[in-house]
Amino acid sequence: MDNKLFRRPRDLLLIFEILAIALVFYTYEGHLDRQLLFLTGGLIFVIYISNFILGKITTGDNYIFLIVSLLLTIGVITIFRIQPETGIRQLQWAFIGVLFFYATYFVVRVVPHVERYGSLALLISVLLFLSTIVFGNTVRGARNWLSIGSIVFQPTEFIKILLMFILGSFYCNYEKYKKYPYTSYIIMAIIYFFVLLLFIQRDLGTAVLFMAMYIAIQFVYDPDIKAFFVNLALLALGSVMGYFLFGHVRTRIDIWLDPWSYVYGAGRQIVQALFAIAEGGFFGAGIGFGHPELIPVAVSDFIFPVICEEMGLFAGFAIILLYILLIYRGIKIALEQEYKFYRMLAISATVLISVQAFLNIGGVTKLIPMTGITLPFMSYGGSSILSSFIALGILQVASEDLSWKYEREIMKGEVNDEAFGK
Repeated sequence: MDNKLFRRPRDLLLIFEILAIALVFYTYEGHLDRQLLFLTGGLIFVIYISNFILGKITTGDNYIFLIVSLLLTIGVITIFRIQPETGIRQLQWAFIGVLFFYATYFVVRVVPHVERYGSLALLISVLLFLSTIVFGNTVRGARNWLSIGSIVFQPTEFIKILLMFILGSFYCNYEKYKKYPYTSYIIMAIIYFFVLLLFIQRDLGTAVLFMAMYIAIQFVYDPDIKAFFVNLALLALGSVMGYFLFGHVRTRIDIWLDPWSYVYGAGRQIVQALFAIAEGGFFGAGIGFGHPELIPVAVSDFIFPVICEEMGLFAGFAIILLYILLIYRGIKIALEQEYKFYRMLAISATVLISVQAFLNIGGVTKLIPMTGITLPFMSYGGSSILSSFIALGILQVASEDLSWKYEREIMKGEVNDEAFGK
């Protein structure tokens, strides 16, 4: 594919980044030290070079990284505008995230028969869950943080990635598990066990993400249609039980239905977010002229209302359109991928990013109850940035023609229709 087709978008992205960062510096009242200038210049360089390198090394989709680069840039400048120190840390996480993207791309692309590591992914997931429950820290009511020395991270951000491999491995090797009774219910029991652990940790948003990925893969690849409807029935029953058994679930729904009754307490976040969006109007108050300090957790969960206040609803619509474009490319990748396991990875990654974006934007605009989920590639958070770039790396691999990996097996007849069938 001719790289000239992608030169213009890459150059336009470079111009956008330079203008955006220059505008933030213009409104910045602090001292522009050497470290800050180095990091911002480095970010522009890394994103531009990364898009250039991808055009050289991959035969797959050349647009998903461009789209994410735009989202990442808007997120970084917004966080820097709110809290400069946090913005600098987000710049550092962005560098590490790009490295994780390439590491994931090369590992998943090169390692043979990745579909055989589902059991290992399951074991690591259970260990991470149990470690969080036993040794985890509670932050904003959710016990989903784990500390190892000076490193603090959310294990569930990485369990989401492991779940892709668990689901892909199970359904790719479904024929092998047919000898066991109630085959489809084995993976269902595993998923609901994970969801139960998430409810114990009070991590409602991640539980929704897990179920979304599972339902998508089950609907497409589970041959037992009864199991799919059983899953829907259990999901409905579990939602009702969760409302009555867990107080934090009732609180989230009560705030969603009537945030004004909790305006000086738990409902302050959503009320201030709605005020910010309304204050911005269509064109925004201008970068540096908003009041993000009035919105709790503005740099992570509620970054979207801050953008709408200072850049306007048009910027909010543009961000939503970027996510829609990313989802469209993910669906296109899944439809065009020949190998079944990587097709399932593409579906899982696309569902993960799309549902996570919907839960965040829907929550802060009062379309749905708040879930505490961050906005992919935009919100502050090391674990969130890294897991999002890992998912993007997986999607990048899935966009390529991978039949070369199984060329010998194809010639020997060792790769059957179960692996390549639609």
